[in-house]
Amino acid sequence: MAEDHYATTGSPSPQPDLNRNRLPTLFEVLSRRTLPPVDLFSFYIYMRDQQRSVDYLDFWLDVAQHMSLCRHYVRELRRSVLVSTPEPDRGSKRSSAILEGLGDMSHPAAGPSMYATEKEKDQDAGLSAFLREERGPSHDSPQSSNDRGGGSRPSPNVSTPRHVTTDSNSPAHTVARQDIRASAEKILYTFLLPDAEREITLPGSITADVAAAIEEFGRDDPEVFDVAKDYVFQAMERDAFPGFLRMKAFGNLIPPTLIMRLTIGLVSMFGGFWTAFNLIFLNASRSTRLWVILPFTIGVYCLASYQYSLDPILALIGLSEYTPFNFSSVREPYVRKLLIERALVVLAVTIVVDAALCVLFVLVPGKRL
Repeated sequence: MAEDHYATTGSPSPQPDLNRNRLPTLFEVLSRRTLPPVDLFSFYIYMRDQQRSVDYLDFWLDVAQHMSLCRHYVRELRRSVLVSTPEPDRGSKRSSAILEGLGDMSHPAAGPSMYATEKEKDQDAGLSAFLREERGPSHDSPQSSNDRGGGSRPSPNVSTPRHVTTDSNSPAHTVARQDIRASAEKILYTFLLPDAEREITLPGSITADVAAAIEEFGRDDPEVFDVAKDYVFQAMERDAFPGFLRMKAFGNLIPPTLIMRLTIGLVSMFGGFWTAFNLIFLNASRSTRLWVILPFTIGVYCLASYQYSLDPILALIGLSEYTPFNFSSVREPYVRKLLIERALVVLAVTIVVDAALCVLFVLVPGKRL
């Protein structure tokens, strides 16, 4: 379910920037810092229905959720250390020092790339270092992953557990270390390995490195996915995001609706011309010929909507289409401003062309054949 990606584990909810006087970036959209129609839900629908490549977005979101899971685990582990006496053999002195130096891990960045500050970058790098240190000797053997799992892969259809009990002394500790391992393996077996259920296309070297790190060296820290995640981010930013902005920030209709409007517009224009010429050659009165304004108005309006990918009336009342005949309110201030400006242009074009056609066919002298 797409909705599973919009809740992060133990991370503060990002606040949209209502004063942004520009179009949002892809990272702002993925970080849930934007409002409809350029929010994460709209981008997900666009990737699913228009780009047909939603698996790339799901991979990015799953890795971001894996990072959130790791942060939650570390925060709860720090809390348990503060309220109880840790076991003598719990980790090394080095891992304890890393844990103490991580800070509160409260920043809401969506993943291991594009941080707002160097502090956030250092914190997540330290988090990965701690998780690698905490693995312990049992994870260092290349055979350990197969020994633990009996050589079988987890089903990609099974969700990563969200609320499980652990041996932690902290009652709020809801994420166990095995959940992090299961999350990393789920991402690998769902998206990266050859013939995976939802395999995404990545350079072979990236896939091989990630698979080796998880299966042979037992890694499950977020940094193991950094290269793959950055590659997917850049691909979406280059190939999908510009089209998304064109559709949602400069228009409010989707392709199926545009095709329907083109069809209605052409049929209406044909009907308008056919009626107008018939009335002229029947020498009908000008008041009778004035009725051609109806098919011409419908035709010009639909063709202008198709040309600009924008329904001006919907734009003026603040609605944007995300699936056929389903609309959401335009809440992003800068996008609403853009849509209103373009709506006024489309209305002006519609009125001018419609008036010109009506004047031409109403005022031209009639001649009965």
